[in-house]
Amino acid sequence: MPTPPRTTPANPTPEADRGGVAARIRLGRVLRVESKDYLLLLSTVVFLVLFGLVMVLSSSTVESRLEDGGFFVQATRQGMFALIGLPVMLIASRMPERFWMRLAWPLLIGACALQLLVVATPLGVEVGGNTNWLDLAGVQFQPSEIIKVALVIWLGLIVTKKQAYLGDFGKGVMPILLVGGGAIGLVLIGGDLGTVMIMGAMLLGTLFLIGVRFRLLLPPVLISAAVFVIVAVSSDNRMRRITAFLQENCEQGSGDDCWQIQHGRFALANGGIFGVGLGNSTAKWSWLPAADNDFIFAIIGEELGLIGAIVVIALFVLLAVAFARVLRSAQTPFAKTVTAAVMVWVIGQACVNIGVVLGVFPVLGVPLPLVSAGGTALVTTLFAIGVVLSVARDPAATARAAERFAARSAARSAARAGRAR
Repeated sequence: MPTPPRTTPANPTPEADRGGVAARIRLGRVLRVESKDYLLLLSTVVFLVLFGLVMVLSSSTVESRLEDGGFFVQATRQGMFALIGLPVMLIASRMPERFWMRLAWPLLIGACALQLLVVATPLGVEVGGNTNWLDLAGVQFQPSEIIKVALVIWLGLIVTKKQAYLGDFGKGVMPILLVGGGAIGLVLIGGDLGTVMIMGAMLLGTLFLIGVRFRLLLPPVLISAAVFVIVAVSSDNRMRRITAFLQENCEQGSGDDCWQIQHGRFALANGGIFGVGLGNSTAKWSWLPAADNDFIFAIIGEELGLIGAIVVIALFVLLAVAFARVLRSAQTPFAKTVTAAVMVWVIGQACVNIGVVLGVFPVLGVPLPLVSAGGTALVTTLFAIGVVLSVARDPAATARAAERFAARSAARSAARAGRAR
């Protein structure tokens, strides 16, 4: 006798209905579309990193062959750091706000301890007249870049806690400047004035963007400018750079500083409108120092021409727009602060680097973010952007989580006060 066909009940049981709803919810979480600001920021950053890998490969082949014995050693190294940095960025983008708040102090203290090893022990390595590298077990990296990330997260925490006092210089602004300025001072001891300038702008610019009145920031701005001038004139190396920059016609025979400035301009001029073609730069044949790092924009202008240089500038403008959109939609003090800090850091450093190549600023030794060669700088910059992505994924959810975190903190404080009584 044939088995009758199975039929689906006309009215499914409540258990089956709940199971179907739960399955749809889980599937929705997996396939959930991130915010437009998140996607804009992520796609721009990934494109800049990939473009940077191509330009590092093109600009480093000659020096890599002379220094390391292989044409692709530097490019391979940069690619390895990109393979580390991009997953780190994506992992950081999934972390909740409370995780970063708990990490803020330990990260800042650890980064400052590493910088102390640079300036106070023989482990510090001098490069280009600045002691800003640390050699641990044969591995060299820059703790100053780690301090940048630590300051970003720490600023988010401290601004959240002192939100009610940001209009008071003594209770709100002064403690932030003392701790942040102390961390920056450790980098200044090593003599890396370019990095110090970026970090100082990040600290003060963040406070301004989150609403601290300019009259409260004017005294520290003036003090910072005075310190900058004093430190600049106290070093023969930096004074030569400034003197070369101030010369109306920097002659080739005036030293290495004029040499770099002149050949950076020659590279840009040689590119014309359309460039000489990818890989066809002549400046990279040991004519232009730091061709794959501080002066990579000159190689971009030579190989890709004015059009390529404008595209790179447009990408950083797009990156600034993405940061601004995230900043506008941020709903917590932490989200606003970290977004403002990373925006000032990345966009400000890009402006300084491009300005140096164009002759707007003296040579400061600042790389082009996400594009120039440099493993520590690439990984830490991607890490910091990952923190911004974590608050850009779902601003409303971040705000709700912050409210729950604040409520639990208030409940714990009340419980401790009750036990004390």
